[in-house]
Parts: sequence; structure tokens; C-alpha cells
Amino acid sequence: MFPCTIMKNRSITALAGLAIITSLLLVACHQDDKAKEDAKEQKAQQDAVDFPTVNVASVEKGKLSSTIAVPGELLPYQQVDLYAKINSYVKKLLVDIGSQVHTGQLLATLEAPEMVSQLTGAQSRIKQQQAVYYASKATYDRLLNTSKTPGTISQNDLEQAEAKKNADMANVEAAKSAYKEVSSSLGYLEIRAPFDGVITARNINLGAYVGPGGKNADPLFVLQNQSRLRLVISVPESYVGGLSNKSEVKFTVRELAGQKFTAKIARLAGALDDKLRSERVEMDVYNKGNKLLPHMYADVNVPLPSHDSTLLVPKSVVVSSTEKVFVIKVVDHRAKWVEVKKGFQGGNKMEVYGDLKEGDKVIKNATDEIRDGQKVKD
Repeated sequence: MFPCTIMKNRSITALAGLAIITSLLLVACHQDDKAKEDAKEQKAQQDAVDFPTVNVASVEKGKLSSTIAVPGELLPYQQVDLYAKINSYVKKLLVDIGSQVHTGQLLATLEAPEMVSQLTGAQSRIKQQQAVYYASKATYDRLLNTSKTPGTISQNDLEQAEAKKNADMANVEAAKSAYKEVSSSLGYLEIRAPFDGVITARNINLGAYVGPGGKNADPLFVLQNQSRLRLVISVPESYVGGLSNKSEVKFTVRELAGQKFTAKIARLAGALDDKLRSERVEMDVYNKGNKLLPHMYADVNVPLPSHDSTLLVPKSVVVSSTEKVFVIKVVDHRAKWVEVKKGFQGGNKMEVYGDLKEGDKVIKNATDEIRDGQKVKD
């Protein structure tokens, strides 16, 4: 009995040891497999960094039409502030805000009683100077007739009389000029419209004292030509090269939702604003039905002309870094940075100018993390 028990216990111990060894072997194998997988994953990650897989696009040649959206403002084609030329009082008011007026139409009459006295005084001075002139002329004529008898009148006396006559004639002309000056000033007592338009402001009432407009003085009237408006926009510097007087723009205003308007470029400033770095562009808008009002804001779409034989790439191809603007071309499975300049944009395409040709392969979603000369998979 005793030997059998010993043998049985030894068998159990041997089996337990075998199980432990097997477990240890299995754990070692699992750890070895995991280490291999980790090493493989690390190698794959390193290869992805050192030898990344990229999507490429082909450089194409074609024409690209584009538009830019810029804000604009509608201004009156003509606008003028009307002031009084001389100190006076308002005698008659013939128009009010909203009045449609025509060129030369009388808008208001002013009165200045002292101007009548000045005119009367100027007339009196003319008569006075004429009387003096007539007297000096008669004296000269008598001396001239007498001088025909030799030895009666000295030449000096005759010349003095002629000079006196000429001086008195000049005084007459001066008096007439003064009269015309006062007389023309009376014309300023009538305020007339310089062009067809609408009165948009009236700042006077009957009996009001008015005078020459100063820096902060309000005008008597504000007159605007609203049948024709100016649409004014500022085009950024990068787009001004493609504009011409033949271009037609489309615009909308928020106050007239759903309605679209067109206008033709009429005037280009020909210079850039030194603050905004943009060019002022004006379009003439014929305001049929007076739907549009001055100083409305507009959303303007400006067409940019297409360029023939330009190279086109997707927008995502172009990288703008702190160093330069470039695309990454793939040559023999290596990345090559190619410096470019941007052109017009339209949809998902962009014009580029640089050391590229049609058919070149460039990386689609390019970044500056892909270094120049790095191996890539395409």
C-alpha cells in the first residue's frame, strides 16, 4: 500500500509541473507574438512617416472663369448742396422735400433790402462820373479847337486836358462795373436748380436769415439726381488686372429681396487706395421706377475674365507656408517643392504659375510636413 501511494503522489506532482511548464511556454509564445506585432506596427508607422502614401492629381491646361463677391453702395449720380451767396432773408419757398425739379427751376426767393440801396447808389455814381467826364471832354475839345491857331495854346496844356478827359472816362467805366457787380448780386437772391432731380432736404423756412455756407452750416436744399445712380465698389489689388469697361456686373439689395439688377462698369480709378489696397470702380445704374434709393448697400458679383492656356490644379494642392507658396510635385516617387504664384479661382480649381507643365503629378492634400526630397508612395 505504501509504495503505491508514493507512486501516485509523484504522478500528480509531475502532471502539475507539466501544466505549469506548458502555461509558461504559452505565455512566452504570446508575448513573443505580441512583441513581433508591436515591432511590425512600429515599422509600419515609421514607414508611413518616412515613406507616406499620397493621393495625386494631374496638372491640367484650360480656361477658368470666376467671379468675386464684393459689397457696394449706391450713390446719386449727381448731388449738390445749395447755399445762399449773400446775407438775406427767405421771402418765398416754392419746393419742399420730395419735389421733382428741372434745370433752372426757381426753388426759393430771398430778399436783401440793402442791396436795392446799393444798386441805387451805383446808378448815382455812374451819373456823377459821366457829368465829370462830359465837362472834361468839353474843355479838351475847346482847347483842341483853339490850338489850331498857332501860339494860342501850349502843347502841355492840351496834353493835360486830354489826360483829364481819359481819366474821367475810366472813372465812368469803373462806376458801370460797380453797378454790374451789385446788379449781378441781385441774381443770387433767386435759388435755382442746376440740374433735374429730387429735393431730398430742406433746412429753411419763410423769414429765416441765411448767408454764405460755412464749414458747419446746413445747406438751404439738397438736390439729388436719382434717375441715374452710381454703384461704387472697391476691388482688391489681386483682381484689378482683369477688369475693363466692357464688364457687366450683377447685384442685389437686401431691401428688394428676390430682384436682381445689372450694371456696366463705366469708370475705373486707375490707382489703388493707399489704405485699402483696392481700386475704386463705378457702374452706372439707370433707376427705372425709382426702386433703388441712394446709399443702399448692394451685394455685387464681379466677373473676372478667363485666361487662355493657363495651368489649373485643385485648390487643396497649393500650400501657403511662412516660407513661400508652393505645390508638391511627385518625381520618381520623391516629393519636390515647386514655388508657384496663385491666379484666379473658380469652383474647386485654381490657376497657378510656376515650373510646371501639363500632366505633372502633384499631391492633392499637400502640407509643409511633406519635406522636399522625401520618398512617397503614389
